[in-house]
Amino acid sequence: MKEINHCNDIEKLAAEMGFLPFFRNEIPGFSIEEHTPSELWFSDEQEGPWEWKGPVLREGNCAYGKLFQKKAGFVSMEWFPELVNYRRSVYNLYDTPSESMDRQIYETVVEHESLLSKEIKALCGYKKPYKKRVCSLDSWESKEVKALYSRAKPKKEGYETVVTRLQMGTWLVVADFEYLYNKQGDPYGWGIARYATPEALFGKEKILSCSHHTPEESKQRLTEHLTRLLPQASPSRIEKMIG
Repeated sequence: MKEINHCNDIEKLAAEMGFLPFFRNEIPGFSIEEHTPSELWFSDEQEGPWEWKGPVLREGNCAYGKLFQKKAGFVSMEWFPELVNYRRSVYNLYDTPSESMDRQIYETVVEHESLLSKEIKALCGYKKPYKKRVCSLDSWESKEVKALYSRAKPKKEGYETVVTRLQMGTWLVVADFEYLYNKQGDPYGWGIARYATPEALFGKEKILSCSHHTPEESKQRLTEHLTRLLPQASPSRIEKMIG
């Protein structure tokens, strides 16, 4: 891998390699993190990998999300349909009950085409209810309120856990990152992820273009490609990367 100094470098590497994890992992040298100069990783003066993710995504040549062992990275559109064909057989969304949070979040995003993470949380009931503050003197009211909030409710699986699983299953990807702006019109803070289905982002025909392969055939093609790409990686590490 070449040194990464610009967002165009990420896009070119993703196209050339097909798979490009964002963070270092079990395969040495196989990440954006390891090939970006440290002064660009967190800089107040110039943009770096964190800011480059959005521009790369907006080009539409690769998918991005938590696709590698529950960690983020890029997959080119040459190889993403094969990954979809295999991963969706492993993470079969429609094997889950219709009331599961996986189905609820996925169907909510489908209904709206794309949603920011904070919008998904609000629509799917992850926002905590407002609790009225009670004066300590009103002990009887305090007991009533405590009883109200202590009633047993089914515990929801954590939002990040579910959304990560949907990305690993290739049901959702990150479409872009959106920022808050100060009075001078400059972005600040961490970008907020906007999620969409791959079909909405890239087109159903492209995403399902490998459906004529069996999931095992897609897995074999992915394995062969990554083995050629990463001769330093053991078969077990390739297997983990494919998921």
